Amino acid sequence: MIDFDVIIIGGGVIGCMTARALSRYQLKVLLIEKESDIGMGASSANSAIIHAGHDPLPGSLKAEMNIKANPMWDQLSADLGIPFKRTGAYIVAIGDEDCECLDSLLQRGRENGVACEIISAEEMRNREPLINPQVSGALFTPTAGMVDPFAACIAPLENAIENGVQVKLETAFLSFLTKDGSLTGIHTNQGDFNCHWVINAAGVYSDEILRQADPESTFTIIPRKGEYYILDKSEIQLNNILFPVPSAVSKGILVLGSTHGNVLVGPNSTIEEDREDKAVTAKGLNEIWLGAQKLVPTLQPGSIIAVFAGLRASGNAPCPDCSIDYKHDFLIEACTQLKGLINLAGIESPGLTASPAIAERVIEILQQEGLKMDLKENWNPIRKARPRFHHLSMAEQKQLLKKDPRYGRVICRCEMVTEGEIIAEIHAPLPARTYDAIKRRTWLGTGRCLGSFDMPRVIELLADETCQPVTSITKKGPGSEFLFRLTKKVEA
Repeated sequence: MIDFDVIIIGGGVIGCMTARALSRYQLKVLLIEKESDIGMGASSANSAIIHAGHDPLPGSLKAEMNIKANPMWDQLSADLGIPFKRTGAYIVAIGDEDCECLDSLLQRGRENGVACEIISAEEMRNREPLINPQVSGALFTPTAGMVDPFAACIAPLENAIENGVQVKLETAFLSFLTKDGSLTGIHTNQGDFNCHWVINAAGVYSDEILRQADPESTFTIIPRKGEYYILDKSEIQLNNILFPVPSAVSKGILVLGSTHGNVLVGPNSTIEEDREDKAVTAKGLNEIWLGAQKLVPTLQPGSIIAVFAGLRASGNAPCPDCSIDYKHDFLIEACTQLKGLINLAGIESPGLTASPAIAERVIEILQQEGLKMDLKENWNPIRKARPRFHHLSMAEQKQLLKKDPRYGRVICRCEMVTEGEIIAEIHAPLPARTYDAIKRRTWLGTGRCLGSFDMPRVIELLADETCQPVTSITKKGPGSEFLFRLTKKVEA
């Protein structure tokens, strides 16, 4: 007996958007994620940009998916309650040599069908007063924007859950189950699950899963680490996205605002052999700070409140349509060696932007492969965002407090996150069960105190609401428990 029609491996933005796309159809769908929450891989550590699409090589899947997906974000934001701002972005030239590169970037943007224009140094200084006075010009792409990368995972998956998709966390893929050359299911650390189709959206591990199906495959993920600073929103405000002129392997060190109000600095790009190493380095942080100061010389180290790093799932797939031997494209295809497997691999930047278009491509592939896909008559595309008390008007706050007084108890003073918001996330369609899960959903613990004020109370709330002892509450899953015993409890 088949348990599921489709199983998705990986709870990053690609897997979550794919789950929502599949939830429109009369299918039994399961998403598995090896971590304690979704969005804990590359989706939790990126620049949170919706790219215009000027940068990918014309003819590549990156370009096609980027261009198709960019205009989808307005509707996604409205339907799912994802914070999103279409701010535009600037590729900034510093000096004459950089300025010469803008023409080629403009030409590539136009080949990709992206609205873009070169503006003068004077106009750039008018639009962004913090920019390096030595600016020589900039390429402006008005359709670029900022998004909340955590909500971009959580919101579509919650909508998928409300439409019937099942989710299993702390469930790691181990191997395929097959019969006569066709896929029949998967073996995981939580048991076996039968299915017709598997979607491999496993990020930096997608090549390892692919090679279980096709041992002769030469596709390889080459993880690239990117390090970042987060700056205090009370000390610097920036509403623009500032790129330098890009290099051959990276879009360069950015300085940009965010939907949360903080300024973000980074990333660099270094090859990383360890697929779990997200540690920042002194060398890397120095590199991104110097790079950022080329764009905004007035940045001050005293504004730094946090650092983090993420791994890009950079692959070596060739571009199928390019006249040159372009590598590092997306891999989006049905596996020819194992019937029933679709690989979504090498999804680095602009993967966040492209995710809804990639999800639609999965639907197309499944239809082409013959899977019966009847639309649900009662599919609901709307996921209502939960209230953020600090963002409400005074009248809205008063109305909410009448319904639930817990929204009047501030737990995180830096970000003004209330008890009501935390409890709502604990009991959401995709429940937050760790401190970091609540942090990703509410932004608590991201201010100057970095959670030192709110953490004890959040631990208590998690324990009370989930009926667990406080010693079971973790930061990010098993092995990251906060407490060994109660402070005054003395063991015999």
